[in-house]
Amino acid sequence: MEVKSHKEKKIKMQLQCPMPKLDFEVITLGHGSGGLLTNRLLDSGVFDLLKNEVLDKRHDGATLNLNGKTAFTTDSFVISPIFFPGGNIGELAVNGTVNDLAMCGAIPQYLSLGFIIEEGLTMKEFWDILVAIKFACDQAGVQVVTGDTKVVERGKGDKIFINTTGLGALHPKAAIDIAHVKAGDKIIVSDNLATHGIAIMSVREGLEFETTIESDSRNLNHIVKTLLDDFGHDIHLLRDPTRGGVGTVLTEIARDSRLGIDINQKHIPVDEQVYGACEILGLDPLYVANEGIFLAIVDGDVADEFLKKIKSLTHCQNASIIGEMVETHPRQVILTSGIGGKRVVNMLVGEQLPRIC
Repeated sequence: MEVKSHKEKKIKMQLQCPMPKLDFEVITLGHGSGGLLTNRLLDSGVFDLLKNEVLDKRHDGATLNLNGKTAFTTDSFVISPIFFPGGNIGELAVNGTVNDLAMCGAIPQYLSLGFIIEEGLTMKEFWDILVAIKFACDQAGVQVVTGDTKVVERGKGDKIFINTTGLGALHPKAAIDIAHVKAGDKIIVSDNLATHGIAIMSVREGLEFETTIESDSRNLNHIVKTLLDDFGHDIHLLRDPTRGGVGTVLTEIARDSRLGIDINQKHIPVDEQVYGACEILGLDPLYVANEGIFLAIVDGDVADEFLKKIKSLTHCQNASIIGEMVETHPRQVILTSGIGGKRVVNMLVGEQLPRIC
């Protein structure tokens, strides 16, 4: 029901933001010139749709009030295709940057937005991306306060690339640091693995197959804030397993903490359709990209209470304790399979599928 409600909010936003009548249907090189066409492009979409008191000043930068410790992140999005089941590159760009801030223990506040558009992108496609950006910003409670637009020749890009930079104030109870991770800490995943990657694969040319799987792209900052409010310093580390998946993130944590990690395959949540698709494609869900889940490493004494709390939150009903930090086999991740066998989980080598985010 909650997922349906999220979809309904998207549809409502699209209906509330009809595309304006324009004297151009396709973006040309002239729209990146910085002159009249650029102003028409921005006026017909960006400034009106994403308006706020900072962006309305239309300056080259933004002057912001920030108090205390501040988290800062930047990310670029080159996903192919730019429209996929459950979302598009615009929503993905906002959510990805918001979530990176949340993983720092920050409360996201401001974003910059940079477009690199390939000549020939239709204004309808650009408008749909802008509406998705507005929707994602509204859901996360962040503002776009500055940005940039460039247009490259046809064949020199892939429709559109987006760069986003985010700022947010650190939560007063946050103490997210790999140095705080210790043996006995429990590893909790917030929801099903591999959903985003399989959704993208389902519409890739040459890989299409029948499925109802949609990307899990969503903002995580409200969930993280609620957990920090309740558990504060008992949350030692947060990570969102995007490219490289959960397997790669866990190997990075084991390497950087100089501890070992034990995980149990029986406790790793994967949707049945996603698992079936992974089997067909010969993929391990541990290495498939995600865009709407996170890993939390928490003090073992509060793990059960933490799990109970997170399972009560939206999009976290499948949360599970999947493993534990241990002193044995330092810098290695060991998985116990469903039949009791053990194997080492290594870092992903190369790309299972490029251009996934």
